[in-house]
Amino acid sequence: MKNILFSIIVLPLTLTLACVPGNKKQNSATSPKLPRVAICGLAIESSTFSPAVSHADAFRTRRGHEIFSYYPFLAEGSANRKRAEWFPTLRGHAIPGGIVTREAYDSLVNETLALLKKSLPYDGIFFDIHGAMSVVGLDDPEGDFIIRIREVVGKDPVISTSMDLHGNVTERLAQHTDLITCYRMAPHEDALESKQRALENLLDRLENGKGKPKYKAWIPVPVLLPGEKTSTRIEPGKSLYARVPEVADQEGIIDAAIWIGYAWADEPRNRGVVMVTGDNREKVTRGAEYLAQSFWDVRNEFEFVAPTAPLKECLDKAVASNNKPFIISDMGDNPTAGGAGDVTWTLTEILKRPEFKTGNGPSLIYASLPGPDLVEKAMEAGVGNEVTGKAGAIVDNRYAPPIQLTGKVLAIDTDDPTAGTVVVVQTGSVKVIVTKKRKPYHREKDFTRLGLNPRETDVVVVKIGYLVPELYEMRADWIMALTPGGVDQNLERLGYQRIHRPMFPLDKDMPDPDLSAKLIPSSEI
Repeated sequence: MKNILFSIIVLPLTLTLACVPGNKKQNSATSPKLPRVAICGLAIESSTFSPAVSHADAFRTRRGHEIFSYYPFLAEGSANRKRAEWFPTLRGHAIPGGIVTREAYDSLVNETLALLKKSLPYDGIFFDIHGAMSVVGLDDPEGDFIIRIREVVGKDPVISTSMDLHGNVTERLAQHTDLITCYRMAPHEDALESKQRALENLLDRLENGKGKPKYKAWIPVPVLLPGEKTSTRIEPGKSLYARVPEVADQEGIIDAAIWIGYAWADEPRNRGVVMVTGDNREKVTRGAEYLAQSFWDVRNEFEFVAPTAPLKECLDKAVASNNKPFIISDMGDNPTAGGAGDVTWTLTEILKRPEFKTGNGPSLIYASLPGPDLVEKAMEAGVGNEVTGKAGAIVDNRYAPPIQLTGKVLAIDTDDPTAGTVVVVQTGSVKVIVTKKRKPYHREKDFTRLGLNPRETDVVVVKIGYLVPELYEMRADWIMALTPGGVDQNLERLGYQRIHRPMFPLDKDMPDPDLSAKLIPSSEI
């Protein structure tokens, strides 16, 4: 009788407790299972027209939970962080440079694959790449990478690929990914926004059960132009990219994208591309063809985003101007586009000019030139003392030899996160920033941390193409110098051998191409 009474009392109590909100057993039994999502990717722009070579140490690699620090939309406690069970593996990013060695590529890819194997299976992969990586012996590194990922994770996971609009999309990359998008702005002020869109597209498809899109339309557009001519700040790029959301935001379409492509690699994949993904066949194909035709129709309208001239004319204009800072882009050796960053030709020409020979001449900052020899000697000499040493042309000496600098050491920074040690040496009225490792100068604080005031300097010369937002806001005037280097803006003299031809603008009288949408097979095939 006691046992019967105990059962009568305890059973309802047990059932009641099971229904209490917050009960762990109840939550695990009824809460939807979170999707398992991995994160990986490698990003670099690689010029095959530069003698530079990129090794594994060129990549800033984040592993495991350190990867979350790169994505503010995946911060601890954020809505997206709570939408999945995350498995961040390896994400590597390098300053643009020369071709990547096969050893470096294989080591980073193999490590990624080993990390992916540890937490199988996955429902989705966030594949964060640039799309313009060149690797010794490979014509399509990102296509190779995604195939090797598929060999590990299988065909079932949904892969969402985020890219730079200066990347390249081959047919096999298009097949083995499921969702794909790229930036819509150049300069890339929407980079993180685009990555977030790629990730949320993936999470949405996993949560709503729709999974992989029914259709992926891919259209190669035979246009190969530099970013300095295709900026979305000006027409026709501004209006062309404004059409992307018109297509992407339609019911039945997941995303749409236009890739300008990367001009400084001589590989069959380098050209423009349009892709649209979604579940409505007619809208996907029609949207892709609309964007591809729009791209082709404005091909003759693309112009440099700022005035251009040979270096001598640029310097003449800057010296005669009362606007400061007058910024000159040293475009041909731009390390943000894949140049070696150590061509000395421009600085050699500057130092020949008489107006810069004395300290009371027009003030000029040159940013920057790698020179480990000069950096070491400047550190030995100390701030305020004279130093003599060589800088530049360690990698790319095709246009001028290493430059011998003699001047006063103005500053030493031993803790630069990118360049290691940086020194400023003044010769005449020119202040030369010399780095242990190459570094592009993008931000005002890059200068001010060295005691330099670019806003009050007459002329600022930077190894860059179009100005990134901070420099663009700072400029009082600006001109882009047509200088030599691994990312020469004169594409006709680069000597392409392997790209698809005909190609605009190399073949100006080419016939109109077939811009019909090609529907790419599912990654499950």
